[in-house]
Amino acid sequence: MSALLLSRLQFFWVIAWHILMPAFTVGLASFIAFTEGLHFFTRRDNYLRIAVFWTKIFAVAFGMGVVSGIVMPFQFGTNWSRFSDATANIISPLLAYEGLTAFFLEAGFLGVLLFGRNRVPRWAHFFAAVMVAAGTLFSTFWILATNSWMQTPAGYELIGGRFFPRDWTQIIFNPSFPYRLAHTAIAFFVTTGFVVLGVSAWLLRRAPEAEAPRTMMSTTLWLLLALVPLQIFVGDAHGLNTLIHQPTKLAAIEAHWHREPRAPVALFAIPDQEHERNRFAIEVPALGSLILTHDPNGVVPGLTEVPPDRRPPVAIPFFAFRIMVGCAMAMLVLVLLGTILRRGGRLYRNALFLKASMFAAPLGFVAVIAGWTTTEVGRQPWTVYGLLRTTDSVSPTLSSLQVASSLAGYTIAYLIMFPAGIMLILRIVRAGVDGRGTREPIAVALPQTGSRCHSRKRTLKGLNQ
Repeated sequence: MSALLLSRLQFFWVIAWHILMPAFTVGLASFIAFTEGLHFFTRRDNYLRIAVFWTKIFAVAFGMGVVSGIVMPFQFGTNWSRFSDATANIISPLLAYEGLTAFFLEAGFLGVLLFGRNRVPRWAHFFAAVMVAAGTLFSTFWILATNSWMQTPAGYELIGGRFFPRDWTQIIFNPSFPYRLAHTAIAFFVTTGFVVLGVSAWLLRRAPEAEAPRTMMSTTLWLLLALVPLQIFVGDAHGLNTLIHQPTKLAAIEAHWHREPRAPVALFAIPDQEHERNRFAIEVPALGSLILTHDPNGVVPGLTEVPPDRRPPVAIPFFAFRIMVGCAMAMLVLVLLGTILRRGGRLYRNALFLKASMFAAPLGFVAVIAGWTTTEVGRQPWTVYGLLRTTDSVSPTLSSLQVASSLAGYTIAYLIMFPAGIMLILRIVRAGVDGRGTREPIAVALPQTGSRCHSRKRTLKGLNQ
């Protein structure tokens, strides 16, 4: 295997694991800030217990995200030095802004959120929760600005093979950025929502009358009822933007080979890239034009409009996109089912819905990975779309043995770190919102009443009462 292919596999391995953490922590930080706010204004202990419960989970996931993400900047230098050299004047400032405005903000206030509950005023602790949530959103903003510029470059000038900034407003707010930011941010919130829904369902199966899981499930379902349909709408707008700025990618996503009006949509097919056709295709006539252009007579671009060496590997984005859409449809059905059960007063006791919610907890992660794969593989063979090829981005002196060695090391490290982190999160979940069942109950993080000199034993006794 070539150093190029191994470098691409390594980047995929690292990003695929790392993106799972932002997909969870971005939404979870906002959920924690929301519950902290409810507690701050209402002083209800139920909201406090929920906030403490998810804050412990957030701390583990945040740590996993930081460790898994450290590798990525190193890869730019070790594996993609020519890409780094060509784009440094644009990519480096954007990533620096992410570190300065997002990571420092998030990490700094995280310390207050985790350890300051009994050490700072209530308003300061709530403010820290809001700042952590804001930091995750700032991080999403800058990372998506960077990736979107690589997808739809703007505001640059190319001099001697290097990109130089000409207009930072155009660079940051490039043509695909608003759609990509909205689509990704909503995906992260939906991912978190289904995790909260699944955990709530598991807790309710153990204790149907428990107040905290009921609150979590009810709140999350209202959120998902708004976000899942909104995500489908935003995804459609993102598709229209892709039709304008990345028609070849859209053609690959649909495995559409020839430009034509009234184009069909392939529900299923086996793309045959060598012979430029689809095998075993199940198609709906004219529906492709209606979906992709909002006009049944609209013209849909084809892959044969560009030379073969400018086409992405079609099968990967084709199937990844359909996995993403399938997950979205399953999410929508489950949310609608929950809404119906809520109206009938059966939401917290319907065994089928609770089991389905538990099994649906990973759906958001699957959709995020599938969507990211669609976006990044559909961009090939370019790192900067239409301007810098992936083959011209890899480090020139890199050997296959070197990349294989680092890939093996990353594989072992991630297969140790992520299962260990997931097991720790599951242990917290099994302990429940009140922390029962562990030697060190989660409830010890709750604020003590009266003097700060109360013993832990007295605090736990009061909580149990």
